[in-house]
Order: sequence, then C-alpha cells, then structure tokens
Amino acid sequence: MAINKIVANLEEAVADIHDGAMIHVGGFGTIASAPSQLLEAVSRLDVKDLTLVSNSGGFGIEIWGEHDIAVLHQTNKVKKHIVSAPVNPLIINDLEKKFRAGELEMEMVPQGTMAERIRAARAGLGGILTPVGLGTVIEEGKQVIEVDGKKFLLETPLKADFALIRAYKADRWGNLIYRGTSRTFNATMAGAARITIAEVEEIVELGDLGPEEIITPGIYVNRVVKRTGAGKASDDYDEVARRAAEKKAKEA
Repeated sequence: MAINKIVANLEEAVADIHDGAMIHVGGFGTIASAPSQLLEAVSRLDVKDLTLVSNSGGFGIEIWGEHDIAVLHQTNKVKKHIVSAPVNPLIINDLEKKFRAGELEMEMVPQGTMAERIRAARAGLGGILTPVGLGTVIEEGKQVIEVDGKKFLLETPLKADFALIRAYKADRWGNLIYRGTSRTFNATMAGAARITIAEVEEIVELGDLGPEEIITPGIYVNRVVKRTGAGKASDDYDEVARRAAEKKAKEA
C-alpha cells in the first residue's frame, strides 16, 4: 500500500492525545511559527494533566482568529510546562498567572540545552553534557560529570508522546520544508516524540520538493494535516506587541 500520512482534518490528527500526555510544541514564540490550529484542536479535547515542552510560554493573544500555546493554559489542560522563556515584558501571560497561583508546575530550561535534549531524544542518546547551569539552581538534583578536567551537567533527553509542529509544505510521505523563522523548534522537535503531527500550509505531489530543500525527512513525521484558511506568511511580532499593549492598558 502506498504511504500516505495525510489525515482528513485537525480533529483526526489529535484524536488520540490522552490525559497526562507529554507534548512538544514547535515554533519560536509567535503565532506565525506555532502549530496554532493543532493547539486549538487540542484545546477542544476532553483531556487534562498535559506536560508541555516549548520555547515560549505564549502571549495568549488572539491574532487572525488563531492562538498560541497559551490556549491550552486558558482551557486548563496543563499540569506542567517545560519552557525556556516562560514570561515576556509585554504582558503577564497565562502561564505566569497560573504558576504564581500554584496551579501548575514549571521547569525552566536554557534554550540551547532544551534544543539539545530534544535532539538527544530523537537520536536515541542517553543525554547530553553541558556546562550551562553549573553552580545555579539548574544544577540541583542533577549529576555532575568531569571530562578532561572540566565539569558538566548531565541533562537527560526530552522524549514526548506527541510533537505538534508547523511547516510550510509537505508531501504525502511527510517530507517537510519550512519558511523563514518557523523552522526553529519545529524542525528540532520533529521525530523527538512517539507521534509527530505536522500542520502545513500546502500539500504538494511527491517529487515537488527537491531533496536539497527538504529539512525534515518523512521518516520523522507520522501525520500531516493541512491548515484551514489562508494563513499568514509574515512574522506577527509587531501585531502581538500592539495587541499586548492594548490589553495591558485595559487591565491597568
């Protein structure tokens, strides 16, 4: 039977996400690079106690009718969030509010360390050695290993049950290419979970993606779902900043 990883809709793509699942969420920080429609589909599921792994804690501001990772905090799906940049100077987001209220756990991981822990999971490694965090709270409870007279922290792999990522184009085998800054953690997380689900702008025929331009080979992708609506090509940070300022002024 021919390989075809394309699923009919967003609901089918996330239907088996379960209580307590650990989920990688791709993107760097803004809606334009996030798997926003997959996140919204998860927010509609009857699930709880999720553990999220992401670079950003989210803004929690709706743009172009879509949301970022904060939609899962807004719908009370999250038990723990492993994150590099949990807060931002523009607005008090939902993650910060819930953490300060004692409603969820948060683990902060340096951005580079997070990326390498995810890559270690994809590669089947036992962990990575890094000097980042030595002598700080990040060292607490972790093994220190000395190599050539230098000390390193042993950081364990971050393997998830599901990875939700966003790409530009895909074929039915699951080969992916990205556009602009959306590559970041989307490409890093592909294959670092038991099930990788890619939300894409466009699905093309086999052979339309040249081997030199494919960033994520289909072997790392389990499901592909096409986004609904036209989508947006440009980064949305300026729009996020504008709406964050408006929201902050209203809450003042």
